[in-house]
Amino acid sequence: MISFVVPAYNEELLLGRTLRAINDAARALGLPFEVVVADDASTDRTADVARAHSARVVPVQYRQIAATRNAGARAATGEMLIFVDADTVVTAVAVRAAVAAMRDGAVGGGCGIRFDGRLPAYGRFMAAAAVPLYRALGLASGCFLFCTRAGFDAAGGFDEALYAGEEAAMSRALRRRGRFVVLRQRVTTSGRKLRAHSAREILGLLARLALAGPAAVRRREGLDVWYGKRRVDPG
Repeated sequence: MISFVVPAYNEELLLGRTLRAINDAARALGLPFEVVVADDASTDRTADVARAHSARVVPVQYRQIAATRNAGARAATGEMLIFVDADTVVTAVAVRAAVAAMRDGAVGGGCGIRFDGRLPAYGRFMAAAAVPLYRALGLASGCFLFCTRAGFDAAGGFDEALYAGEEAAMSRALRRRGRFVVLRQRVTTSGRKLRAHSAREILGLLARLALAGPAAVRRREGLDVWYGKRRVDPG
């Protein structure tokens, strides 16, 4: 069984597209699967959209991405877990490659990503730098991370002390327990944060995180890009 775990907070606009892509990709494989949406304190129609696309909804009240991912994983029943962000569109090719990697002995992994829509100049620069950097470091992006159930349990799940960067920590934790791969296949995730926030805001945030060190991602304060009121995507 493949369990797709989708953390979501107020994602009624994009969640349907994500779940359609997951369902289409999973059906193309012809394997048993389930989709679990961990609905973290949404105040919109996120849960209704999830149920309309045959997903099982797990309501939580964390407002923290690591804890929400873990809640979805605990409710899932599959021996293979694929974590997909609510604004990300997967392909059958990427899902098939992830399943093949786990069947071949990988404890987990990630894949390449591209951003949808038109990005501002600074966003294009950041994407051009960050995507190959993550690959070179052997890290999965948060929008698509997969692992075996055994690997997830051995790693202790996502680190709930972290409000950001939990995917990098999970990647390292999984690598300590076995082979971790970053696939060449890609998924498409939303570029809305790069469109809705200015270069000054995003680069200033990254500079503050770099100066403050790991302690900066152990609290919600100062992480408004992820936890503040969501801005309208101008693109």
